[in-house]
Amino acid sequence: MKLYLKQKVFSWRDRFRIYDADENEMFSADGELLSFGKKLHLFNSRGEEMSFIHQKVMSFLPRYFISINGEDVAEVVKKFTFFTHEYVINGPGWSVSGDFFAHEYTVECGGRLIASVSKRWMTWGDTYEIDISDSSDTVMVLSVVLVIDAIMSQQSSASVSASTGD
Repeated sequence: MKLYLKQKVFSWRDRFRIYDADENEMFSADGELLSFGKKLHLFNSRGEEMSFIHQKVMSFLPRYFISINGEDVAEVVKKFTFFTHEYVINGPGWSVSGDFFAHEYTVECGGRLIASVSKRWMTWGDTYEIDISDSSDTVMVLSVVLVIDAIMSQQSSASVSASTGD
């Protein structure tokens, strides 16, 4: 199943819409405006919360928790590396690998492909094509993609601030 995650460009908070191949809105993700640490809610097309993503703020490395039905089901941690990005997903036993700077990566479990993610270039705002092998993994895959996007954008903002002296 292919889904397309599009980020809203002009918004005070993180806002994403997720569409199917026929451009039907399937999910939405909204960040909390004033919160300590990043928090995102993933909703289905009926407005029901499917997952809640929250950042552990007092952590040396970026660390996020994914909750479904009020229960933490996964923890996504960016590993300490100098020149590459590596993520560990505790919970479902998934691993993520690829070129994160180019936004081209895969999610796997024991050699089995769970999903592939690629950024669509030349679009207004960030747009990702997500190809999910098993539809039962959709909510977890979308949550992991949202976490990786959050980490990459935080690091991008930090590097811009550091290079401009802000």
